[in-house]
Amino acid sequence: MLIQTLKTLFRRDLSRLRTEVDAYKSEETIWQIERGIANSAGNLCLHLIGNLNTYVGAELGKTGYVRHRELEFSLKDIPRAELLKKIDETILVVDNALNTVTDSQLEEEYPLLVFDEKTSTGYFLVHLETHLGYHLGQINYHRRLLDS
Repeated sequence: MLIQTLKTLFRRDLSRLRTEVDAYKSEETIWQIERGIANSAGNLCLHLIGNLNTYVGAELGKTGYVRHRELEFSLKDIPRAELLKKIDETILVVDNALNTVTDSQLEEEYPLLVFDEKTSTGYFLVHLETHLGYHLGQINYHRRLLDS
């Protein structure tokens, strides 16, 4: 049951990410930062894509994805259409990877040590969904604040 819940939440929030990026009136504003705002919406979007493709796609779905985390925060001015395409691809990657996860696997240790101590796969997947929601809120606020 948790797997289906996670699939639903990831799909919902990645679709919302797509909606947020698409809602910017000015494509340039996606990459804007202002005093007190450390990351642009575009960089947060790239970060979420890299994060999910790494920890869900590559590790659980065995996609072969190789992360370049530093580029998630240093790349600029990626066209909106490319961001949207990457989000769409990530929705499929996450969904396909979660289709391979069994209920018993959720109780097992997540294969990578990400935090100071080991966690279960289920715990880590819930963490990834809350991480997505956290940055999704930042992107929503960024858009409403800077793209008016």
